[in-house]
Amino acid sequence: GWPPLLAMCERGAGGGGTPVADELEAALAVILPAWPHDLPRGHIHADLFPDNVFFLDGRLSGLIDFYFAATDLYAYDLAVCLNAWCFEADLSFNVTKARALLAGYGTRRPLAPAERAALPVLCQGAALRFALTRLYDWINTPAGALVVRKDPMDYVRRLRFHLSVRDADAYGF
Repeated sequence: GWPPLLAMCERGAGGGGTPVADELEAALAVILPAWPHDLPRGHIHADLFPDNVFFLDGRLSGLIDFYFAATDLYAYDLAVCLNAWCFEADLSFNVTKARALLAGYGTRRPLAPAERAALPVLCQGAALRFALTRLYDWINTPAGALVVRKDPMDYVRRLRFHLSVRDADAYGF
């Protein structure tokens, strides 16, 4: 669904041709042909951001917002988490957080070699997804709406990082 979403953003922004739209279009051209289709899949949350996860006494106590839950690649859910939890306020990637996240994940469900190899493109796709949905909301949220728009550039910057990654070792393996 990413190409149609980008097209809707371009129409809403007056027909596209903006530097951000061009950058996202170029990213799509890299990500879609490389997207894995044969990795382990099952039920995923697909939106495990810090504001959807609750802790009590240092332990996970609850998850909310299952709107995007789906049957999809398990490693894609991990890629969403790397995007949501492992970047600092200045949008630099925190490899220490990523290493801890990956190690914790691996204690419950070790990644298969193919999942590990696909992690860069999965992270690219996750960053692209949130850049696109935020861009769509940025363009289409009516004045006076009781929602807080989120800056799509935060995820464009994450996408740039992931596009620069050569292999999964950059994530702290």
